[in-house]
Amino acid sequence: MSAPIHRLSLDELVPMVRSVLQTETDMIANMANIAALLFEALPQINWAGFYLWKEADGQLVLGPFQGRLACTRIPLGRGVCGTVAQNRETLVVPDVHAFPGHIACDAASASEIVLPVVAKDALVGVLDIDSPVKDRFSESDCARLEEVVSLLVATLEN
Repeated sequence: MSAPIHRLSLDELVPMVRSVLQTETDMIANMANIAALLFEALPQINWAGFYLWKEADGQLVLGPFQGRLACTRIPLGRGVCGTVAQNRETLVVPDVHAFPGHIACDAASASEIVLPVVAKDALVGVLDIDSPVKDRFSESDCARLEEVVSLLVATLEN
């Protein structure tokens, strides 16, 4: 019998991310570890990961993630991720089915939070987290996730 999985609390999440980022400078490695920590820490989510901005293509391209198969490319301004990339503002969507132009990568997703990753005034990509529960993401979740993105951005700007 295996031991039960310990879920991190939101209070433990930020220090864990800070610890992981202290010893690594590679962006992809850091994003992969952040996605894994988020997937462990946040209850009632079914996807956590990054889409990376590809200027030459004018699209977001799938990056490190945890969860089910995902959309590979998202045009700027399309869906929740493309909207966040275009506006560079965090967006919490309580019901993705009510969001105009939502891109359904996983039909089980019901709510979503997407945060822009911007370093040195340049779009790097977005952090995307999906939940099968409507209205899953609180103001507290938003604040902690913005801290996580800020920690990542600090490593990119050094």
